[in-house]
Amino acid sequence: MALETARHNAVLIRGARIVDPAAGRSESADVAIVDGLIARAAPTSAYVIEADGMILCPGLVDMHVHLREPGHETKETIATGTAAAAAGGFTFVACMPNTTPVLDNPDTLKLVHDRSREADRCGVGPVAAITVNREGRELTDFAALLEAGAVAFSDDGSGVEDDEVMRAAFQRAKTHDALLIQHCEYKSISAGGVMHLGDVSRRIGLPGLDPRSEEAMIERDIALCRETGGRYHVAHISTAKAIHMVREAKAEGLPVTAEVCTHHLVLTDEACGDADPNTKMHPPLRPMGDVDACRAGLLDATIDCIVTDHAPHRAEEKAAGFLAAPPGIVGLETAVGLAARAMIETGLADWPAVIRWFTAGPNRVLGRTPPPIEPGSPADLTIIDTSRRWTVTPGTMSSKGRNTPFIGWELIGRPSCTVRRHQIALCR
Repeated sequence: MALETARHNAVLIRGARIVDPAAGRSESADVAIVDGLIARAAPTSAYVIEADGMILCPGLVDMHVHLREPGHETKETIATGTAAAAAGGFTFVACMPNTTPVLDNPDTLKLVHDRSREADRCGVGPVAAITVNREGRELTDFAALLEAGAVAFSDDGSGVEDDEVMRAAFQRAKTHDALLIQHCEYKSISAGGVMHLGDVSRRIGLPGLDPRSEEAMIERDIALCRETGGRYHVAHISTAKAIHMVREAKAEGLPVTAEVCTHHLVLTDEACGDADPNTKMHPPLRPMGDVDACRAGLLDATIDCIVTDHAPHRAEEKAAGFLAAPPGIVGLETAVGLAARAMIETGLADWPAVIRWFTAGPNRVLGRTPPPIEPGSPADLTIIDTSRRWTVTPGTMSSKGRNTPFIGWELIGRPSCTVRRHQIALCR
């Protein structure tokens, strides 16, 4: 998506339907912004955004992205990644720590904060590593990292496999009221797998990745959560059994939350039939029964939010073929349209529900309190054109990555604008 940005001291958003799930608000109204704050009226010289028939909502949040910087700037930078976020309608993203160097110390977190402020496209909250260098052995200094602005802790890309290390992480997280985000995978179980282990992998002859690698770690972690009381969040949940375990943990009253990726809502492992490396994910695409379970998990609030796991790679890396290519796809710019495809076009949900999964849900998990859409509050807003039909085209993407299986898909619903105080980002 082409992105145009500008700064305006006075803005008038005219004719929008305001949808704020956290406040239970749904009404049509004009919204004025003066000096970065929502105002009761705008001067006659205000920059006007015509939003008749569109939804105005709190700024969208993606709590699971990979911005690649520092260390992998040929794939993405904080500037290009946050431009992609703004083009996708996001005003805040949480970036994962599997960079080089790892986000495991205050200096690397400072770099992320500095670069995101320089780019000024989207707010960024760094997720710090649970263990030093993400090696699963020695815990990081949670207190220092929280002081440096960490919004959560994860060794994303790897799960913390050692029981005692993870128990200690839960205890430390409980002490500091910090959130643990777990990439749930025992590599001794998943070793060698490149797609879901099942009928499709056997038919096309690709090594299967056993879903028990995800489920066994969730089972272990829920037991540790029960023992310690530490807050626990399941990253990119993908199987029906995993969702059932989270559902039971929530019913028990445990502080357990979960997220689902857009691609796990719209694709099955059948998409891997042509061995297109852009269908290689981690965790992998699952059968339709698991997709249905992911959708149901959103509907009954077992799953709290939708994320992208935005993972840009260079074209030559994906061109290495299914076995050798790194897993992951870009997702920020297609997120809203894919969520609508999965949940609205199927008749399962409406736009307020989708907005809730991109706003109130992730904000609650992260402990964020976004400003309400009312006079005196800082402007942090997204406008969505819910009727717009558009085609996913690589040449218009703001991300450096083009690794997506959705090229050529026609989607309905597209963010048209984000507003962050004075900064306006128009998504063309």
